[in-house]
Amino acid sequence: MAYQLLDHTGDLGIRVWADDLEGLLCEAARALFDIITDIEQVEVHLEREADVEGGDREELMVAWLNELLYLHEVEGLLFRDFAVTEISEGRLKGVARGERFQEGRHVIKTSVKAVTYHQLEVKEEDGRWQAQMIFDV
Repeated sequence: MAYQLLDHTGDLGIRVWADDLEGLLCEAARALFDIITDIEQVEVHLEREADVEGGDREELMVAWLNELLYLHEVEGLLFRDFAVTEISEGRLKGVARGERFQEGRHVIKTSVKAVTYHQLEVKEEDGRWQAQMIFDV
């Protein structure tokens, strides 16, 4: 996984990298769920589609990750594989694959409440994409 934890008072920050925007969105989702649980223990038994909107890349990133976080909280799902199926001006469609949380098999390492806009950054630099974000924990 291509991410790095960042020190942030009271919350948790990450920085992720990828070769393209789609990959960056997927890496950010992987990092989120790696922070939540031991992602290596998550198997693929189901998938959920996400269709989100945002005014720019930053808003799309937050909407995507918060939608996945919503599915985790409401449906008790853990994800490990992600794909962006469509991205255009203001809209992102993607798929997350994983399984339901199972007591005794999965451990919740960190409870993430939300993805915030605080210090949020999504940019391309020297042909490589990177993002920085803060999670409310």
